[in-house]
Amino acid sequence: MHKWLLLTAAILLEVTGTLSLRAALDHPGWYVLVACGYIGAFVALSYLLRLGVGVGVAYGIWAAAGVALTAVLAAVIFGDPLTGVMALGIALVIGGVLCVEIGSQAAHAERATRAQEGHI
Repeated sequence: MHKWLLLTAAILLEVTGTLSLRAALDHPGWYVLVACGYIGAFVALSYLLRLGVGVGVAYGIWAAAGVALTAVLAAVIFGDPLTGVMALGIALVIGGVLCVEIGSQAAHAERATRAQEGHI
Protein backbone atom coordinates (compact mmCIF):
# COMPACT_ATOMS: atom_id res chain seq x y z
CA MET A 1 0.00 0.00 0.00
CA HIS A 2 2.85 2.38 0.87
CA LYS A 3 4.32 1.83 -2.60
CA TRP A 4 1.09 2.86 -4.33
CA LEU A 5 0.82 6.00 -2.20
CA LEU A 6 4.37 7.01 -3.15
CA LEU A 7 3.68 6.33 -6.81
CA THR A 8 0.44 8.32 -6.67
CA ALA A 9 2.27 11.20 -4.99
CA ALA A 10 5.00 11.12 -7.65
CA ILE A 11 2.40 11.22 -10.42
CA LEU A 12 0.40 14.04 -8.88
CA LEU A 13 3.52 16.09 -8.14
CA GLU A 14 4.80 15.69 -11.70
CA VAL A 15 1.44 16.63 -13.19
CA THR A 16 1.29 19.64 -10.88
CA GLY A 17 4.76 20.71 -12.01
CA THR A 18 3.90 20.28 -15.67
CA LEU A 19 0.59 22.15 -15.49
CA SER A 20 2.27 24.88 -13.45
CA LEU A 21 4.89 25.18 -16.18
CA ARG A 22 2.10 26.01 -18.59
CA ALA A 23 0.61 28.52 -16.15
CA ALA A 24 4.05 30.10 -15.61
CA LEU A 25 4.16 31.22 -19.24
CA ASP A 26 1.74 33.99 -18.33
CA HIS A 27 2.48 34.32 -14.60
CA PRO A 28 6.13 33.65 -13.66
CA GLY A 29 5.27 33.13 -9.99
CA TRP A 30 4.12 29.62 -10.93
CA TYR A 31 7.76 28.59 -11.50
CA VAL A 32 8.05 27.99 -7.75
CA LEU A 33 5.37 25.30 -8.01
CA VAL A 34 7.06 23.91 -11.13
CA ALA A 35 10.29 23.36 -9.19
CA CYS A 36 8.50 21.96 -6.12
CA GLY A 37 6.41 19.61 -8.25
CA TYR A 38 9.34 18.15 -10.17
CA ILE A 39 11.65 17.89 -7.16
CA GLY A 40 8.89 16.27 -5.12
CA ALA A 41 8.11 13.81 -7.90
CA PHE A 42 11.72 12.66 -8.16
CA VAL A 43 12.06 12.37 -4.38
CA ALA A 44 8.91 10.23 -4.25
CA LEU A 45 10.21 8.09 -7.13
CA SER A 46 13.54 7.58 -5.38
CA TYR A 47 11.78 6.37 -2.22
CA LEU A 48 9.65 4.08 -4.36
CA LEU A 49 12.75 2.53 -5.94
CA ARG A 50 14.28 2.05 -2.47
CA LEU A 51 11.22 -0.02 -1.55
CA GLY A 52 12.13 -2.44 -4.32
CA VAL A 53 9.81 -1.44 -7.14
CA GLY A 54 11.53 -2.06 -10.47
CA VAL A 55 12.63 1.07 -12.27
CA GLY A 56 10.88 0.01 -15.49
CA VAL A 57 7.59 -0.55 -13.72
CA ALA A 58 7.79 2.60 -11.56
CA TYR A 59 8.82 4.85 -14.44
CA GLY A 60 6.36 3.28 -16.86
CA ILE A 61 3.36 3.76 -14.60
CA TRP A 62 4.54 7.23 -13.55
CA ALA A 63 5.06 8.36 -17.14
CA ALA A 64 1.87 6.86 -18.57
CA ALA A 65 -0.35 8.16 -15.78
CA GLY A 66 1.38 11.54 -15.99
CA VAL A 67 0.82 11.80 -19.73
CA ALA A 68 -2.83 10.80 -19.47
CA LEU A 69 -3.66 13.01 -16.51
CA THR A 70 -1.74 15.99 -17.89
CA ALA A 71 -3.49 15.74 -21.27
CA VAL A 72 -6.94 15.54 -19.70
CA LEU A 73 -6.34 18.31 -17.17
CA ALA A 74 -4.69 20.57 -19.76
CA ALA A 75 -7.80 20.20 -21.90
CA VAL A 76 -10.02 21.09 -18.94
CA ILE A 77 -7.91 23.88 -17.46
CA PHE A 78 -6.25 25.45 -20.51
CA GLY A 79 -8.57 24.39 -23.32
CA ASP A 80 -5.85 22.30 -25.00
CA PRO A 81 -7.11 19.92 -27.68
CA LEU A 82 -7.86 16.32 -26.75
CA THR A 83 -8.79 14.46 -29.91
CA GLY A 84 -9.80 10.87 -30.45
CA VAL A 85 -6.38 10.08 -31.89
CA MET A 86 -4.74 11.55 -28.79
CA ALA A 87 -7.02 9.49 -26.56
CA LEU A 88 -6.09 6.37 -28.53
CA GLY A 89 -2.41 7.18 -28.06
CA ILE A 90 -2.92 7.59 -24.32
CA ALA A 91 -4.74 4.26 -24.20
CA LEU A 92 -1.88 2.57 -26.08
CA VAL A 93 0.69 4.00 -23.67
CA ILE A 94 -1.33 2.78 -20.69
CA GLY A 95 -1.73 -0.64 -22.33
CA GLY A 96 2.01 -0.87 -22.85
CA VAL A 97 2.67 -0.05 -19.22
CA LEU A 98 0.18 -2.70 -18.14
CA CYS A 99 2.09 -5.23 -20.25
CA VAL A 100 5.33 -4.24 -18.50
CA GLU A 101 3.68 -4.58 -15.08
CA ILE A 102 2.16 -7.98 -15.88
CA GLY A 103 5.49 -9.19 -17.26
CA SER A 104 7.29 -7.94 -14.16
CA GLN A 105 4.91 -9.77 -11.85
CA ALA A 106 5.33 -12.97 -13.85
CA ALA A 107 9.12 -12.65 -13.68
CA HIS A 108 9.03 -12.16 -9.91
CA ALA A 109 6.75 -15.17 -9.48
CA GLU A 110 9.04 -17.32 -11.62
CA ARG A 111 12.10 -16.17 -9.68
CA ALA A 112 10.40 -16.97 -6.37
CA THR A 113 9.43 -20.44 -7.62
CA ARG A 114 12.98 -21.14 -8.79
CA ALA A 115 14.39 -19.94 -5.47
CA GLN A 116 12.07 -22.30 -3.56
CA GLU A 117 13.17 -25.18 -5.74
CA GLY A 118 16.81 -24.38 -5.01
CA HIS A 119 17.75 -23.31 -8.52
CA ILE A 120 18.92 -19.88 -7.43
